[in-house]
Order: sequence, then structure tokens, then C-alpha cells
Amino acid sequence: MKEISAGGVVYRTTESGLQIQLIQDRYGKISLPKGKMEPGETVEQTALREIEEETGLTGRIVAPIDQIKYRYLHDLKGPVDKEVHYYLVEATGGTLQAQVEEIRGVEWFSPQEAWRRQRQSGYGNNDRILAGALKLLGIEVEGHA
Repeated sequence: MKEISAGGVVYRTTESGLQIQLIQDRYGKISLPKGKMEPGETVEQTALREIEEETGLTGRIVAPIDQIKYRYLHDLKGPVDKEVHYYLVEATGGTLQAQVEEIRGVEWFSPQEAWRRQRQSGYGNNDRILAGALKLLGIEVEGHA
């Protein structure tokens, strides 16, 4: 079975400079907003819907970043091939508010602080997603090939 999800790295530009949004998932790990594609949606629509549902923000896709592919074992369905599409998304509106059923929190960070937190308590396969997003924004980070 195949399962497709989509999400994004959300950013905004403020008077104090560029900021990156990170979420804290229900396990307490640093992560990125994402979720499963629903029937009739494109992956881009999925990414924007999930970002809005999980963080309260609306946005526009600037560029695709990358995909993560892995396999996991579902209790009922058996092996599932998971594909997650990530996009660089500029925040355009909404109100920052964590979807408490899904995640513990959502905050804005400077690019360097976002990278530090990702490396410290994020999922390893998100390193290249966040690094890719920062690169698209013109920021190189240390510790990533």
C-alpha cells in the first residue's frame, strides 16, 4: 500500500529578519507540519491545508524542497510505503495557533535557531528538508552536506 503526505517549511519576513516556523509534535520532537493527502487533492493543496490545520497559518508555495520516502508497518494494513512531499511556504495570513489534537506547539525562530533545534531534537530525515529550505532562502547551515 502507498500513502502520500505533504507539508512544508513555513517562513516569514519580519522587521527583525527572516523567521522559520517549527512545530513540536505530540511526542515532544521538533518537526514540520504535514499530513495525509485526501481524495481529490493535489500534493500542493495537501501541504497548504495541513499547514493551516496544524498551525493556523495560510501560505503560498514558493518552491518544492524534497521528498522523504520510507516504509512502516501498519497494524491493520501491513507494510505501507510512505512518501512525504515538502515545500517552501511563505506565510501569508492566519493566526499562529497549534492544533492541540495533533501537536504540542508551534513557534517562530531565526534560521540559525531553527537549525539548532532541528539538529538537537528533530527527526534526522528532516535535516535535509530544513537545510534545503534554508538554502532556497539563501542561508547555508553547518553540519549538513
